[in-house]
Amino acid sequence: MINKINTLGGYFHEYQKSISNPEQFWAQQAEEFFWRNHWTQVTDWDFSTPKIQWFVDAKLNITENIFERNLYTHGDQPAIYWEPNDPQRPERVLTYRQLLAQVNQFANALKDEGIRKGDTVTIYMPMIPELAIAVLACARIGAIHSVVFAGFSANALQDRIKNSGSRIVLTADGGFRGHKTIPLKSIVDEALQGLDQVTTVVIFEHTQQPIDCHPERDISWHDFITGKSKDCTAEVMDSEDPLFIIYTSGSTGQPKGIVHSSGGYMVYSAYTFKNIFQYCNGDVYFCTADIGWITGHSYLIYGPLLNAAKVVMFEGVPNWPDPGRMWEIIEKYQVNQFYTAPTAIRSLLASGTEFLEDKDLSSLKVIGTVGEPINEDAWHWVHDHVGQNRCPIVDTWWQTETGGMMIAPLAGITPTKPSFATLPVPGIQPAVVDAEGNELSGNSVTGNLCIRYPWPGMARSIWGDHQRYKKTYFTPFAGYYFSGDGVRRDEDGYYRILGRVDDVINVSGHRLGTAEIENAINEHPLVNESAIVGYPHPIKGQGIYAFVVCPQTSTGGEEGVKQSIQRGVSKRIGAIAKPDLIQIVPGLPKTRSGKIMRRILRKIAEGDATDLGDTSTLLDEQVVQQIIDEALVPVKR
Repeated sequence: MINKINTLGGYFHEYQKSISNPEQFWAQQAEEFFWRNHWTQVTDWDFSTPKIQWFVDAKLNITENIFERNLYTHGDQPAIYWEPNDPQRPERVLTYRQLLAQVNQFANALKDEGIRKGDTVTIYMPMIPELAIAVLACARIGAIHSVVFAGFSANALQDRIKNSGSRIVLTADGGFRGHKTIPLKSIVDEALQGLDQVTTVVIFEHTQQPIDCHPERDISWHDFITGKSKDCTAEVMDSEDPLFIIYTSGSTGQPKGIVHSSGGYMVYSAYTFKNIFQYCNGDVYFCTADIGWITGHSYLIYGPLLNAAKVVMFEGVPNWPDPGRMWEIIEKYQVNQFYTAPTAIRSLLASGTEFLEDKDLSSLKVIGTVGEPINEDAWHWVHDHVGQNRCPIVDTWWQTETGGMMIAPLAGITPTKPSFATLPVPGIQPAVVDAEGNELSGNSVTGNLCIRYPWPGMARSIWGDHQRYKKTYFTPFAGYYFSGDGVRRDEDGYYRILGRVDDVINVSGHRLGTAEIENAINEHPLVNESAIVGYPHPIKGQGIYAFVVCPQTSTGGEEGVKQSIQRGVSKRIGAIAKPDLIQIVPGLPKTRSGKIMRRILRKIAEGDATDLGDTSTLLDEQVVQQIIDEALVPVKR
């Protein structure tokens, strides 16, 4: 199985090996997998082009490394424990052998529909086992899967279908999410209006809600697979053949279709899962991410299943039917590793410890966070109350484009600091680069987070627009991959992510990370969460505008809370970091994956709401309108 680091000394030893001879290091990791043909060259890369290849000329199929490679030892072990949205409905369990049979059956149905290696398949489904089955069936036959989060609008879905060139869409009649029932088939119908490229829509019956049927195009999942064999030979893929496209929003323009490869992504997702979470054979792992996001791809499907893990897949939301749902699931399945978002933790923190008190969480060994740096208040709450002062908190930094975790503690091995991602994963060579492109050596430095050497899991291109890929990630700092994030490397060599470079505010010549100010504000007892942006200031260049979610106020009213926040920030960071403007808001504009859309807040703070860019990923557009209506600067609409 994949090499696992077991001690801090082992980490430093492996890390040094990985950067002194990266090709030898990654070749060693890759040898653990089954390859149809071996590589002729470990890597071939040029950031100026850009061109990145790993395990050149190697042949494989990623699903053979999930199934055939593991069936003898783990065939009858659960692969997926599916927990439904409604706790009163029955759960489902699929062993590796059962999962393979269903993957093969659906793969054969796709082939009979004319889907071949290199074709793109759009998947717009709820968090049910059939979503994972569809993903793996595509990989089995060499089709490129494009999973679209089943909360996106019809317009957003249409954009992604058009860009990917899919002629088949896999969906369901509907999906459950908390108390809501989402009419997925109706959304697909709307997305396909005037879009002749799609000739087939496959519908899984999940919610039993009425749907419109287009006989010339639509077919039920049941009818689609009826009579299909449960044996399917895996398609032989080149290591650099695309495995999937996943779309991520840019600040302007169309979403970017990030392309990930077959071989390099396989090695990287499996290696990072095993080592960051310190996964042991037989552990139960629970990732709350939707498969529609990269976390769901890398750390709910591919990374865990490549390691023959037992995976909990959850259909619902953290706080329904009550804020104890996550803890009930952990207790029910005796979860060992729990991976979730700081947003979820903060929302559960607001409910207090009442829903934790009667839950047995003693099985937990690791708690991981993803999506944004976890603020100190949330870090301490989840460490003390959920992890019961014994579970390491694994604060992971990575991106859709990186394919897997890049900077993160190894659970129980790397000493942690609240709000620090700590040290790079073996094989990753981070660089702190100043605005002029100079790499800053030593510790106690702040700058742009770049990577100086490729890694197997990195994106290979933007679908249909390689020049945009070059311009976005390799042009800002020649010779580096540019993450778009600011970072501070402290006196211990630990990395603290400061947020997008756009979110680093220059106040009177001082560069201040928004995450650091937000962390200070969020420690206020009446504050749920906050977001900081810069705005034009006649004296300082940029002033600090704070959007603060504060459901209750003290006896001093809103003004009293604002003054208290300013005092807290001054005490925590210094007077230079005090917000100039504090707007109490009902909520923050977030994507459906829980990320704050800071560019919208920046536009509002700049007094311009005429063009807010791509808002297709917004969870609640009404929140944006309320913020505009009550903005503390005049806003042009």
